[in-house]
Amino acid sequence: CSRRTQGLVFLSVLFSVSSGIFVLLQNITSHMLHVCFQRMNTVQNAGVRRKDWHDHALMKSEAARSGVGEQGRPYPLTDSDRVDQAYRENGFNIFVSNRISLNRSLPDIRHPNCKMKLYAEDLPNTSIIIPFHNEGWSSLLRTVHSVLNRSPPQLIAEIILVDDFSDKEHLKAPLEEYMVRLPKVRILRTKKREGLIRTRLLGAAAAKGQVITFLDSHCEANVNWLPPLLDRIAENRKTIVCPMIDVIDHDNFGYETQAGDAMRGAFDWEMYYKRIPIPAQLQKPDPSEPCESPVMAGGLFAVDRKWFWELGGYDTGLEIWGGEQYEISFKVWMCGGRMEDIPCSRVGHIYRKYVPYKVPGGVSLARNLKRVAEVWMDEYAEFMYQRRPEYRHLSAGDVSAQKELRSRLNCRSFQWFMTEVAWDLPKHYPPVEPPAAAWGELRNGASGLCMESKHFSSGSPIRLEKCLKGRGEPTWSHGQVFTFGWREDIRVGDPLHTKKVCFDAVSHNSPVTLYDCHGMKGNQLWAYRKDKSLYHPISNSCIDSDAAQKRIFMNSCDPSSPSQRWLFQNTNTTVLDSFNSDHNV
Repeated sequence: CSRRTQGLVFLSVLFSVSSGIFVLLQNITSHMLHVCFQRMNTVQNAGVRRKDWHDHALMKSEAARSGVGEQGRPYPLTDSDRVDQAYRENGFNIFVSNRISLNRSLPDIRHPNCKMKLYAEDLPNTSIIIPFHNEGWSSLLRTVHSVLNRSPPQLIAEIILVDDFSDKEHLKAPLEEYMVRLPKVRILRTKKREGLIRTRLLGAAAAKGQVITFLDSHCEANVNWLPPLLDRIAENRKTIVCPMIDVIDHDNFGYETQAGDAMRGAFDWEMYYKRIPIPAQLQKPDPSEPCESPVMAGGLFAVDRKWFWELGGYDTGLEIWGGEQYEISFKVWMCGGRMEDIPCSRVGHIYRKYVPYKVPGGVSLARNLKRVAEVWMDEYAEFMYQRRPEYRHLSAGDVSAQKELRSRLNCRSFQWFMTEVAWDLPKHYPPVEPPAAAWGELRNGASGLCMESKHFSSGSPIRLEKCLKGRGEPTWSHGQVFTFGWREDIRVGDPLHTKKVCFDAVSHNSPVTLYDCHGMKGNQLWAYRKDKSLYHPISNSCIDSDAAQKRIFMNSCDPSSPSQRWLFQNTNTTVLDSFNSDHNV
């Protein structure tokens, strides 16, 4: 019995020692991996001393925070929280914003590799430029606090708030008094309404930092957001860098990534900003590495201060807002620089429900876009004019100084930009639109009624209504004209004037509604078959109709059912046959 007991004790001790050795080996291995990773980072940039810029104490304390809106969680809304007044002055729910801490914690949603990255010890400092007009108190202060809280203090030269002639009382003396306690913050004010572009320029002209970082006035900087941006500029001062822009919900202030997360900035030929997938050729083994982007979203980026002015800053002829992201993007690429998105830098942004104020003289977007096209887009401007014929005879103002700047900087052609930088854009947005398969009114074979969308906004249902053809309405302005185009989706409008909403269905028996076109097929992929049915491959069902209720819905396909037969006003049989052969339908 005693020998058996001694044996059990020996085995117990042996097991404990073995477990301890195993844990020790695990820790040593983990430490060695971390050291190896650090050395790899150091070796990548020989001669540059690198360090971990994370504020681990802050990260630990923030991870422990709980409460309303903490960790970027959505605020639990009631119906009374959604009243129109909450949005009227800001375009987002200011009542909810006011109930969330100015120093709230955010989720660290970076790729895990970001947590191991090291950046140069000697980084340039930066001036943060934040323009605002009648911004909400809590949203503006939360922007400032997030920058101060989550940035190494030695990297912040200053934060410049530029007030574009606000008339809200809380943005006058109360703001001045509040900012006295934050010595790195100073406030500049315009003497009249200038608009976003000139307000940014005013801040940039006053900046003292080596780098200028532009932010919007309703943002939240996330963990360690700044060193990854400055590190790329330190390596190449002619690189403009953009953080990944996360979404802060305008209603409940929940924090999350954009759909698709890392994508390339682009545009269509009506000059709407778009995001397109990163092509396989540009995808890296480590998705946390910087990625080239042809066009920035516009509001959030960092640039070497001297390089910004060498490029001429923003074109001072651009009015109020709009088009400036194209001008700076084309300019940096074509004139010897580059632009990158930085996955390890993340900043949340509130996308307003609507713009809550008017600008003097109206929105100058059309004039700005023409100005950018005339200076930078060369022969490609024609593709914009084909889709925006009203721009042809619009005055762009005097662009001679901008053209002289382009010549002085020996900038490349737009053809070079499209070939070398945005070479993947035409796949998604071809300059010459391929022929549509079918277009015009869409009449039901049983009832003789037509499909109609009364509203062109996302979420609008498709209904059956009396056909409007021949009543003198413009051919593309009402909601009974649709195009089944080369993307094999169905859009509102004729082929030259399609809107950005597509037929979308979720499943069998679901209604057919309009949703923002994503160009990724899926729920928006359709086939117009020889039996005149509109087939939805993902749900294996067809569009059906109920004339009595004027309802459009998905149903099991029945080739003998007249209510599933749809007649397009115009068809291109060659394109249709090609589509159908591809899908074997």
